[in-house]
Amino acid sequence: MSKVGAGQVIYELRKKIQNITLELKNLDTSNEIPELIKSANLLRSNEQLLEANHKRSELISAYEEYSAELEQMLKTVFEIQKDLKDILKTQTSLISRQKRKKTKTKPSKK
Repeated sequence: MSKVGAGQVIYELRKKIQNITLELKNLDTSNEIPELIKSANLLRSNEQLLEANHKRSELISAYEEYSAELEQMLKTVFEIQKDLKDILKTQTSLISRQKRKKTKTKPSKK
């Protein structure tokens, strides 16, 4: 009877092996690999997007600084332009005064 009991254990073990084999086939690792690859690619893509967004933020920040400096420079140029206009007006008025004095001091020839 011991042989009959041993046959039952072997039968149960064989059944267990078949069940595990079937479960492995149902797992179908070939379908999981592309999903893993897709997930890994998505993670890499996400990392690249984060890095790209970080670089874009840096670029925007650099453009903000650049724009502020250009505005300051433009303000300075307008101030210089205003000063030059004032100088030009002053020189023009001085020149016209000098011409008036010369024409008044010149003896007229008759």
